[in-house]
Formats: sequence, C-alpha cells, structure tokens
Amino acid sequence: MKDLIYFVVTILVLFVAAIIFERIIKNRTEQKSRGFGVKKTAMTGMMAALAAILMLVEVPLPFAPSFYKLDLSEVPVLISAFAFGPVAGVLTEFIKILLKLVIKGTSTAFVGELANFAVGCALVLPASVVYFFKKNKKSAILACITGTLVMTVFGSIFNAVYLLPAFSNLYGMPMEVILDMGCKVNPLVKQGDIISFVAACVAPLNLVKGAVVSIITILVYKHISPVIKKNTDS
Repeated sequence: MKDLIYFVVTILVLFVAAIIFERIIKNRTEQKSRGFGVKKTAMTGMMAALAAILMLVEVPLPFAPSFYKLDLSEVPVLISAFAFGPVAGVLTEFIKILLKLVIKGTSTAFVGELANFAVGCALVLPASVVYFFKKNKKSAILACITGTLVMTVFGSIFNAVYLLPAFSNLYGMPMEVILDMGCKVNPLVKQGDIISFVAACVAPLNLVKGAVVSIITILVYKHISPVIKKNTDS
C-alpha cells in the first residue's frame, strides 16, 4: 500500500511539474496554448500503446545484474513529448504504465512500475522542456543529452535511496545479496558498496538507454512529425 501511495504521489507531482513547465515555455516563447483535441488524444494513446508493447521487450546488459534490462519504450514517449509538449510526454508515460499493468500485471507491488515511470519521466520531461524552447535539430540533440544526463543522475540516486531497499524488503532479500549480484557480473562493484553498484551498473545502464533512445528518436522524429502533426488538432 505504501508503494502504491508513492506511485500516486509521484504521478501527481510530475504532472504538476509538466503543466508548470509547459505554461512557462508558452509564455516565454509566445506559443499558443492549445488543449488536447480528439485527434491529439488518440495519437497520444497510440504512442502509449506502442510504448507498452516495447516495454515488454527487454534486453539484459552484461555489466549489470539480470533484473536490470534495457527496453526502448521511451522512444514513442519522447516522440509524443517532442510533438505535443511536456504534459503529453508525462501522460504518454503514465498510460504506458497503465497498459503494461493491464497486459502483464505487477510482480513487484508497483515498485517496478513506479521506478519505470519516474526514471522515464526523468528523461522525457527535461528533454521536452529544452526542445520546446526552440524546435530545431540542435535543440533536439541538446534536449536528448540533457534528458539522458538527468535520467542517469536521478536513476542512480533513486536506485540507491529507494528502489534497491524497496526490492530488498519486498523479496525479503538482504541488501548484501543484491549487491553481490553486481559483484559477480561487474568487477567495478565493491562488495557491500551500494555507491559502486549504482555507479558501475545503474548509471551505465541509463546512459546506454538514454543514448539509444535519443538516437532513434532524433532519426525517426524528423520523418514522422509532419504526419503526427497533420493528423492532430494542433
């Protein structure tokens, strides 16, 4: 129940932050404020559905324990955020998680879903904020770099402070056992040291994910953005 409450509070905080950032951007750049029309809502839902499907396809990485996997579900989310703004990005991320819960349920008492949502928004929200100030290729690259760095720093702290202890309590597994999993696959992890664990396993995972998601988004967005915008109300 406590983790579910954390999940709900995190969702509300990120939505409020996205709304505030979007209003600031529109005021400073004199962009017209437009809500979600039927077509834009449908497009956001389609992106979220694609993200939910991609979330089910996970690839393990050799430098991290097997419970850390790479997926590309943030690609459609980031595309949605670039096309429609920070609020749409957070909304797409949220719907993605809901669809995943419907399709597969939760095996982590919402801990894993909270982590995926929070860390995903740590990439998408700052990236969309940077991009919306000036929409061009250079801004998109800067946005992706910013989002990747924020996600890496936040993801590392979030794992050390909340996620790893939460999994330890959830599965009744001592923290030392979890950290030893890192030692077995990554020689840079020091036994019993959570700092070296997140630095050698979690941070590189987020850097790789951010880089791959960013490259795909930049390559794809230029070609599909005219189609997305043509088929929306904005």
